[in-house]
Amino acid sequence: MAQLPASAQVAREPRLHMRFLEPHGHLGSTFGDDPFGRFAERFARSFGTPRFLIVQTGIVLVWLALNAADIAHFDPYPFILLNLAFSTQAAYAAPMILLAQTRQSERDRTWTEADAKHREEISAAILALLRQNTDLTQQVHDLAERIEALTREVHGRVVVRP
Repeated sequence: MAQLPASAQVAREPRLHMRFLEPHGHLGSTFGDDPFGRFAERFARSFGTPRFLIVQTGIVLVWLALNAADIAHFDPYPFILLNLAFSTQAAYAAPMILLAQTRQSERDRTWTEADAKHREEISAAILALLRQNTDLTQQVHDLAERIEALTREVHGRVVVRP
């Protein structure tokens, strides 16, 4: 079977470009990777989505319609229970959003540090290649001078001067 070119091999490996982050994969977030932290992140991520806003608006409209039309009279007009529900939601949402942001900032910091380390490794490799290129250029220059000197010497011995 023929060996694939490097570019095709990279394309076949979906996360190969992330290989420099693998040494940092063991690092957990500030608050750990417990179920509550993962739940809080999912919850906070869903808060600003159109789906969440549409569902919440629908629930509020149904709530208001049922109570205002006197179909279900569990929360009369000033809608104190609805206000309590929103207050409770806000009281739980704010810390969960902050928790999710803190966890994300920890991940971002870890990724930034890994990226910086990777860039330093790339810089070191590029400098080594530049040194090798300079050495090769100097060797080519020395060989060209030597060839020129030998050509003059051979030319001086072969060509008869009148």
